[in-house]
Amino acid sequence: MKSRLLAGVAAVLLAIIGAVLMFTYAQGADQRAIQNLEPVGVLVVKQAVPAGTPVEAIKASVALEELPGTSVTESSLKTLDGATGKVAAVDLVPGEQLVSERLVAPEELKVSGSVKVPAGLQEVSFQLEPQRVVGGRLTPGDHVGVFISMKEGGLEANADKETTQLAIHKALVTAVQRAPEAAVAAQPEPAPSTEPTTDPRDSTLPSGSLMLTVAVNDVDAAKIIFAAEFATIWLTREPLDAQVSGAEIMQRPEVYK
Repeated sequence: MKSRLLAGVAAVLLAIIGAVLMFTYAQGADQRAIQNLEPVGVLVVKQAVPAGTPVEAIKASVALEELPGTSVTESSLKTLDGATGKVAAVDLVPGEQLVSERLVAPEELKVSGSVKVPAGLQEVSFQLEPQRVVGGRLTPGDHVGVFISMKEGGLEANADKETTQLAIHKALVTAVQRAPEAAVAAQPEPAPSTEPTTDPRDSTLPSGSLMLTVAVNDVDAAKIIFAAEFATIWLTREPLDAQVSGAEIMQRPEVYK
């Protein structure tokens, strides 16, 4: 009876020791796997970075991590030394390796996603401040309404009065170019959060000008050029299913109606 009891205790101890050994082995498996694949230290994006962000500001949003050598591309960056003066060519998303192709000179910056010009239309570009371009959040493929305002001369009957009119409906945006955003002081990396990642442009006040290119017919191109030269322009995002109520010319008395 006593021998059976001792055998049972020994079996339990062996099971516990085996479980501990298995747990320890499993804990170190990932690390051993990485070591066997010759780990390489590369910069990995930790926080979303919008296109146009200068390298000086990007530094606060990336960190050096060791990854298996087989998963590291030839152009992955290990440091930002030598990239001074460059900006992010596209939006950088958390988890991606920072590669050299993502950093370009400011003059080469152009938001990706330029769209093909529809047959029969032509492109025209103009520059506006962010508040006139839906907060700077337009992207290629959007459609915009073009409002033109004149301080005088908009109406023959009231040539000395200010006027505003939605002169062009649903113009296709084919390209958006942004001036590089000013560098900001590096901030400590915040604690991990379970909240969904948001585009910094949704909550950060934009600065600098934007160059918009739209595809329009020849008449509308002339309107835009005239307004850029002699009047002012304001844009709205006007999707293809947006309601169109008419082309009324807005004057002071109509504002309060």
